[in-house]
Amino acid sequence: MKRLFVLLMTACMAVATGSVAMAQEVTPDALVKTVTDDVLKAVRQDKDIQNGNTQKTIALVQTKVLPYFNFHRMTSLAVGRDWNKATPKQKEQLAQQFQELLVRTYSNALSSYRDQTVRYKPFKMNPGDTDVLVRTEVVQPGGRPIQLDYSLEKTDKGWKVYDVVVAGVSLVTNYRDSFAQEVRSGGIDGLIQALASKNKALDSGKGA
Repeated sequence: MKRLFVLLMTACMAVATGSVAMAQEVTPDALVKTVTDDVLKAVRQDKDIQNGNTQKTIALVQTKVLPYFNFHRMTSLAVGRDWNKATPKQKEQLAQQFQELLVRTYSNALSSYRDQTVRYKPFKMNPGDTDVLVRTEVVQPGGRPIQLDYSLEKTDKGWKVYDVVVAGVSLVTNYRDSFAQEVRSGGIDGLIQALASKNKALDSGKGA
């Protein structure tokens, strides 16, 4: 699972490193291809991140990644049909806690990133498309390539990621069963509390 989140972080960083103007002007695949090599090089050369400097890594994620993700949509997809049971305030809290969960998970896993490289699959996009899939492959030394796909939507603020799929496993739907179980046992507030507790455990280094 840790390897999964390292790969997800690669996708996040690839999309997030470009400027807002760049995200609006270039195609999603060009954006990913242009920035990925620079990002991977920077991560490999950052000794603080490799040595587990959590605060520095979280700051990197917050400044480079968060502006390029639609966490509201990601959370609604992860929560599924129970999303409609939440009040506007609860939806805001869920999105915030889910965002924090992903930031902490990515940050804790990022220090193990080393020698993976990325291959890009043929990309198809029709004029006027606002929802696309960028398909790549992560090549690991001594291991089989891992399929890494991510879905992006075009908004008035540029392209934003709303799901990442690693080896056929969707990030957002991967959480759906556990989220549904939390809602069944404790309602929406129970899910919010469960996410908050998980974030606290990750923040203190006790999370899985």
